[in-house]
Amino acid sequence: QVQLVESGGGLVQAGDSLRLSCAASGRTFTTYAMGWFRQAPGKEREVVAHIEWTLGRTYYADSVKGRFTISRDKAKNTVYLQMNSLKPEDTAVYYCAARPTVTSADFTSWGQGTQVTVSS
Repeated sequence: QVQLVESGGGLVQAGDSLRLSCAASGRTFTTYAMGWFRQAPGKEREVVAHIEWTLGRTYYADSVKGRFTISRDKAKNTVYLQMNSLKPEDTAVYYCAARPTVTSADFTSWGQGTQVTVSS
């Protein structure tokens, strides 16, 4: 299994930027994809972005497209989420997740989350 630890959250003003990091350890050699999810108060957890580990193919939710960028450093087993032009509606706990193999139906490894708060 994969262990994930997020960092980089904080309190910022609207329009500011943050960069989240997620360090993976353990059985990372079979990882197919990693992603970022978020959950705001009173809302369901939603996907933000994910990235295929080998080739770097990416997906973004419409709500963050053009503002957020997901990337990974394969040598460091680390995935990043660069968040620009932050809005109050981006306020949420952000979770890193891993899809362990190409045949896995879901993201099954999760970090404990990092809080992002955007004030107006």
